[in-house]
Amino acid sequence: MADEKAPIDVDKLLKNKLKSVSVGELESTISNAVSELIGEDYKCTIDDVKYTLFSGADFHIKIELTYNPEA
Repeated sequence: MADEKAPIDVDKLLKNKLKSVSVGELESTISNAVSELIGEDYKCTIDDVKYTLFSGADFHIKIELTYNPEA
């Protein structure tokens, strides 16, 4: 029985989990990560999201410095 492999769950394989994450959450997380890396406030804008059949996504991302007159 050691030669038997577990069956592939096709429904799970075809489910794109990225669809459950909002674009706003992605923008916020990416802008926070870039801001932390650079040391200045940045904002992120995501446009034109296209989800692939499996577990991927293609999108246009724009990252720009946030203007803060008090800094």
